[in-house]
Formats: sequence, structure tokens, C-alpha cells
Amino acid sequence: MERLAVTEVKDGIGYIRLTRPDKLNALSREMVTSIINALDELTADEAVKVIVLSGEGKAFCAGGDIASMQQLKSMSETADWMNYVSALSKKLLEMDKYVIAAVHGYAAGAGFSLALASDFIVAERNTKFALSFSNIGLIPDLGLIKLLTERISKTLAKEWISSGKVISAETAFEKGIINRIATGEVMEEAAKFAGFIVEGPALSNKYIKYLINHVDGLHQETAFMQENMIQTLLLQTEDHREGVAAFLEKRKPQFKGK
Repeated sequence: MERLAVTEVKDGIGYIRLTRPDKLNALSREMVTSIINALDELTADEAVKVIVLSGEGKAFCAGGDIASMQQLKSMSETADWMNYVSALSKKLLEMDKYVIAAVHGYAAGAGFSLALASDFIVAERNTKFALSFSNIGLIPDLGLIKLLTERISKTLAKEWISSGKVISAETAFEKGIINRIATGEVMEEAAKFAGFIVEGPALSNKYIKYLINHVDGLHQETAFMQENMIQTLLLQTEDHREGVAAFLEKRKPQFKGK
């Protein structure tokens, strides 16, 4: 099968580039499989501290592949497709390593969902985030409704989604949807943004991601218990000892993820 998501590792950063530019990186089943395989590959690579997800050509990702979806002939086939493609957002949310979406051009429909499912978004200034579902009689998918309403009010989300809103990078930044607007080339900005993760403690980042992504579903007492259990574990790690030593010696810590 043709690889539609190409990987590269450099300076602790694992890069995944969507390579279906003729279709604006729209999500076919083959594309989804390629992305999931690429994420698994980089997750298993100990040299990779953070992953940058980007698109080749004119857009980050134009959403679901309409031609593929029109071939779905039954309710069961459609349900199978939705479960399969939704697994991609779940993978991004549940994997241990941080993922940065480096977005340019358009992140439309499910492409916006993928960006939101990533831990951070760095976007070029001319990027557009399109909520185009209502234009074709559908609702957002791949977790977009929950992911978006974690960042903006429900009333604004209803307006944006129902009107098929196209959101500028400036508006997305003002609303806290994205982390950075690139002053230059988005990949350079994403690599620069990744610096604190590459140099940081991988174990701490793993648990920070887990706790923040699950905290809304936790009772307060359970949240306290999980924090205490994880902190008890981290207090025994080499990285914690290195961090304390670096603090006392007034130097930069050299974390090893142990």
C-alpha cells in the first residue's frame, strides 16, 4: 500500500507529513491507515520526544474524502468508516507523546478535527479553519464538537458550526484555539515551539497530557488521588533527581526520560 504519511526524525522531533496534495490531503481509508502507522512508528522510537503533523501542498487537510464516502452503500459500511476514521483522533488524544499540528492553507472539516485533537497548534498567518459540515448537511465528527467546546463557549460553537464558519488564524489565536501564529515558515515555527518539549522531562509530559486530557471526567477526589499516585512515581525517577541537581548547581537539566 502506498504510504500517504511520510515520517522523518530530526533533533528529537518526529515529523509526519501527509502526502496526498492532489486531494488537499483529504482523509481516505488509506490515508488514515498511513497516519496511524506513522504515529505508531514514532511512538515506538525512543529518540522521538514530540511529533509534528503537517500537510504537503496547498493545505494541511481538507477533511474527509468525499469520493470515498460516496462509495459507502449501507448503514453498516458508513458506521464502520466513522469508527475507523474517528480512531485517528482518539489515537492523537490518547498517545503518550505530545503532537503539534503545523497547519497551513486550510484545515477544513475533519482536518480541523485532527488539528484540535493534537496537543498544540502552530499555524501560518493565512491559515483558514473551516467548519464546513453544515454546508453538506452533516455535523462535525472525529470529536470536533467536544474538542472545540473545550476551547470556546457552547453558544459560539453553535453559531460557528451551524453557519459553516471559516475562522482566520488571528481569530483562532484570540480564542485560544491555536498556540502560535508563525511569523515565517510554519515548520520552522513548529520546530522552535517544540523546543521546550524536546528538552523537557518525557515522563512528566506523558502524565501531564494524560491528566489534562482526562481531568474533566474525574471527580475532584479522584483527581487528587491520581495526581498523588503519579507524583509518588515521578519523585523516584532519575529525571527528578537530575532536575533537583541541576537546580542546585544552577545549570540546565539533561533529562533522559527515566
